[in-house]
Amino acid sequence: MANNKPVYEARIGNVRAAVWENQGENGVWHNVTVTRSYLDGNEWKDAASYRPTDLLAVGKLADLAHTWCLEQRNAE
Repeated sequence: MANNKPVYEARIGNVRAAVWENQGENGVWHNVTVTRSYLDGNEWKDAASYRPTDLLAVGKLADLAHTWCLEQRNAE
């Protein structure tokens, strides 16, 4: 990803959606990552797999990220 920090983040529990902004010849576009944080000993790590109890949060966060991306596109 072109930027080290996401331009938008939302979190529900241990699940996080991050929107990343990219620049190219055709202008700006966004990518979204959804991760689940977990503690491995004393270290926090991210996973791209989800427990069944995480799935509602994944769906809600996908909706929030989608809405944010649409608002950015409409603002241009």
